[in-house]
Amino acid sequence: MAAALRAGLRAGSGTRRCFSGAGGGAGLLAAERGHEPESRGSSFCPPAHSCNDWIGPPDRQSNLRPIVFHIPKNESPLGRRLREFRQETQVWNQQFWASQNVSFRKEKEEFVYSRLKAKGLEMKDETGQKVTLNAEEMADFYKDFLSKNFKKHMCYNREWYKRNFTITFLMGQVAFERAWRRLGWKKTKVGN
Repeated sequence: MAAALRAGLRAGSGTRRCFSGAGGGAGLLAAERGHEPESRGSSFCPPAHSCNDWIGPPDRQSNLRPIVFHIPKNESPLGRRLREFRQETQVWNQQFWASQNVSFRKEKEEFVYSRLKAKGLEMKDETGQKVTLNAEEMADFYKDFLSKNFKKHMCYNREWYKRNFTITFLMGQVAFERAWRRLGWKKTKVGN
């Protein structure tokens, strides 16, 4: 999933849905949180007349592009279920990667500091430039980090596949429902 944000009007409310990139990496819509987008983050409001989803700029913590989902005026209950599940999956994914990236950056900084300290070096050299480690030294960190988080990533991947399968299944059902409606066939109640 990517993002540069989709918009439109919220069905029946007239509230414009905008994205605020600031705050916790959850990628939540500002209007759904009950306030305007924060000025310190990137904010984007797609045109009110748009009939498409919009993909926004990358979130600062998760690096994922959040989506503002279009809500059609005549959205069916099945279509709503699909959209809400996609939104829930997006929030879940944003939260996972925001948390993962924060711990990665923190552990990386600690690793670099400890290695430089062991060499008797400071974090910045005499010109004020940040001192870095070579690729081989950083490879040790990356290997350790991945090994330490293997189970967490495995659980994430399993859940990601489950969610994507559910989304794909619901998309198929929505497509079938739309085709059924276009053909003019309606559900008929069988009377006793």
